[in-house]
Amino acid sequence: MNWQAVSFDWNQMRAFFATAEEGSLSAAARALGSTQPTVGRQIAALEADLGLSLFERAGRSLVMTAAARDLLEHVQAMGDAASRISMVASGQSDDIAGRVVITANDLLAAGFLPRVLMRLRNEAPGIIVEIIASDRIENLIRRDADIAIRHVQPTQPDLIARRLPDATAGFFAAATYLARHGHPQSLEDLGKHSFIGPRDTDQLLAFLKERGVTIAPERFCAVSENSVIMWEMMRAGLGIVVGPIDFMPATADVVRVLPDLPPITFPVWLATHRALRTSRRIRVVFDILADELARTVASKSK
Repeated sequence: MNWQAVSFDWNQMRAFFATAEEGSLSAAARALGSTQPTVGRQIAALEADLGLSLFERAGRSLVMTAAARDLLEHVQAMGDAASRISMVASGQSDDIAGRVVITANDLLAAGFLPRVLMRLRNEAPGIIVEIIASDRIENLIRRDADIAIRHVQPTQPDLIARRLPDATAGFFAAATYLARHGHPQSLEDLGKHSFIGPRDTDQLLAFLKERGVTIAPERFCAVSENSVIMWEMMRAGLGIVVGPIDFMPATADVVRVLPDLPPITFPVWLATHRALRTSRRIRVVFDILADELARTVASKSK
């Protein structure tokens, strides 16, 4: 190893990597838990050390130069290696205190995880849980999260995943909406009602059509990328929504529509990085999540 050739500071490289990923100094500072002036100074120092210009300003954003793009692949490899070192160290820990980051979609995070955290608080009070409410497949290898609840099988080779019992979904509406528009009595009736859905309604329509439910695109009166907002718009009486049967708490103002229809099933996967599975605190949270997910699905299927 030619140590004399290594003239840069890793903190400066972190600042460069975060800015390249986030697109601005302010966003990079938030991601690093730092300040914008500090990140700016670190990048300026790195440019001086390397003798390269790394960013050009385009409005409020920063655009990487050709030199920065050539550098980024190598810095990415350094970042991945640093994450692996951190995960291996965390994986050797027998301590059941500390932070564990869980990622799940927004509706699951809001409707299900708080109840699980009460059990975790009783059994392992030293663990602090951070929840990332996201539908994206968080990169566990990069340690955006320690544990992910997902509805597609994780494919990264360094991850371990456990498939849990399939969950179920159905149609829901506010009691006030049904009082105004009546209860659908058949799938044909259902197609005449107003619906709330995601922005990509085509994907939902195709998913439902495969299961024998045909809804015209114009029946969607409101859409959102956020499932919690969709649920709340349904509760306000705007229309019918497709939602999980298993994970949302029962409320008097929400009614399941056509409850005798066969439920829509979808898979549930629980995943973590292989290096973290030996960490006692990760194992405790992983096992409690698996148990609560399986028990919740089982209790709703009775």
